[in-house]
Amino acid sequence: MRLQDRVGLNIQELRRAKKMSQEELADRSKVHQTYLSGVETGKRNPSLLVLERIAAALGVDPEELVRRRRRRSSESADS
Repeated sequence: MRLQDRVGLNIQELRRAKKMSQEELADRSKVHQTYLSGVETGKRNPSLLVLERIAAALGVDPEELVRRRRRRSSESADS
């Protein structure tokens, strides 16, 4: 999986876990909602400064956005 895709999926997963809309996260991160959508889908390549703002808005360490997530038991153990 491309790092860009992983970051997007991690942001989306963290945002949903906090029951936050894209609009709310975008507002808290000071980015446009369509830009955030592009980041979540792996179509946009955010700068480190933007990732730092998104992480702060989610209340997580920035490394959480790039970390490989543990797969659920229903998924294959291979990567």
